[in-house]
Amino acid sequence: MRLDKFLKVSRIIKRRTVANDACDAGHISVNGKVARASYDVSVGDVIEVAFGERRLTVKVTDVKETVGKNDASSLYEVIS
Repeated sequence: MRLDKFLKVSRIIKRRTVANDACDAGHISVNGKVARASYDVSVGDVIEVAFGERRLTVKVTDVKETVGKNDASSLYEVIS
C-alpha cells in the first residue's frame, strides 16, 4: 500500500492529499530516510511524521485497504 494511503487509512493524517503534500515537503520519513508518497509500506516499517515542533514515530503492525474508525489504531504501534 502507498505511504500516503496508509497514513490516511490509519488516520495518522486525515486526508490523503495532506499526506501527499507532507511527503513532498519532506515531513515524513520511513526507516530513517525521507520517503515519497509512492513508497510501498510493509509490516515492520518505522514511520516518523513531523507535525511542526512535534514528532510522531510509529511502527507498522498491519496493512489493510480499509478499516473502521475504531480499529484504525490497530494498524500501528506508537513508539514515541
